[in-house]
Amino acid sequence: MSQTPNFSGAPNPGLRFPGFAKRLLQRILKTFALLALLAVLGLAALFAFLWHEHNTSIELPRPTGHFAVGRTTFYWIDAALTDELAPVPGVKREVKVWMWYPSAVPTSAKPAEYLPAPWRSALGQRSGILMNEFLTRDLSLIQSHSTSDPEVSPEQPSYPVVILRAGGGAFTTDFTTLAEDLASHGYIVVGFDAPYRTIVYVGSDNTVVNRPPANNPENLEASQADRLINKLLLLWTSDTSFVVDQLERLNAADPSGKFTGRLDLQRLGMFGHSFGGATSLQFCHDDSRCKAGIDIDGAPYCSVVQDSLKQPFLFILSDHSGELADPATKQILANFHSIYDRLPNGRLFITIRGANHFSFSDQMLQKSQLLIGLLRTLRFGRLEGRRGLAITTDYVHTFFDVHLKDTPAASLENLPQPYPEVRSGFPNW
Repeated sequence: MSQTPNFSGAPNPGLRFPGFAKRLLQRILKTFALLALLAVLGLAALFAFLWHEHNTSIELPRPTGHFAVGRTTFYWIDAALTDELAPVPGVKREVKVWMWYPSAVPTSAKPAEYLPAPWRSALGQRSGILMNEFLTRDLSLIQSHSTSDPEVSPEQPSYPVVILRAGGGAFTTDFTTLAEDLASHGYIVVGFDAPYRTIVYVGSDNTVVNRPPANNPENLEASQADRLINKLLLLWTSDTSFVVDQLERLNAADPSGKFTGRLDLQRLGMFGHSFGGATSLQFCHDDSRCKAGIDIDGAPYCSVVQDSLKQPFLFILSDHSGELADPATKQILANFHSIYDRLPNGRLFITIRGANHFSFSDQMLQKSQLLIGLLRTLRFGRLEGRRGLAITTDYVHTFFDVHLKDTPAASLENLPQPYPEVRSGFPNW
């Protein structure tokens, strides 16, 4: 059958449409294929970069004091108390203690692992492949500045003791930079992790204990979270008192002899980050053995808000200027005011502009710097990681120097000069 002629002389669309549609469809498919290929190549390049970064070693900031630093660990079990957070009754409370201290110049002492292999393995299983293998550096490649189990430095007969408490589910070792720096200035720094509190815990028999979701206030609505926080804070404070009791026993009669008489517990301080900072506040409120304390970006809770403190205290806050419309932030600032306004001489409140909640820990160096850079671009804290740690270490050891070693207060008063990011005094955002 012949086609009907087109007497107008114009192309007959009915004759050309099938070929035109086919060519258009081919072009569209090629375009999508190219875009898909570019996306795959882009993702491959991204993951290749993250994998390379994950497998690249990194050195923590060097301690600024003149002492070499040693690190040792203990497992201590509280035979007198059961753990209320354990899923079955009768479980005794246990802690893993990490101790950094001024050491004799090491000869054959081996470097301390940043985080021991069983803990790295347990964390990897808990965190998942994406976070553990691509968004976090290989923790076995983090180079600290501690050696494993050397003798205590003979330079002084004893050294002041400072308790360190990490926040939420964080590891004590996430604060290795702060601990090593403080030890290098002549302090024995004692941090600890505990099952059902720390995100994952490895016992002395290598049993792995994950923190149940029910023990994380962030998983609960406000009223339930407040009840859990108050319960947790009492337990964390009790844990701290137990650790100090054990340190007294260690100082009186260390079975190895290494620490006998070397811990000056008459000059005891405490500092903590986030919920560890809240614990520092409450412990210093409850236990007169605490002579000075520091809260690093931790909201206060419990009776210390109503009663305040008698000891010198330093508050270090990240930049919360963008959160003032939040009623919860207003309440936290009011609680800070309640404590700060009634503190004796020796109080100090500083805010670090551009800092975020993690600017005080090694996590700013552990995590992918590509991820950190993206967050900084999105204004989630503009402060570079090493700069935040430098400011924090300087304030922490100087504050304890003044209040545990009786160095002149002028050394603390002069600190803001090299740090324009620091604002002293109660924040007025």
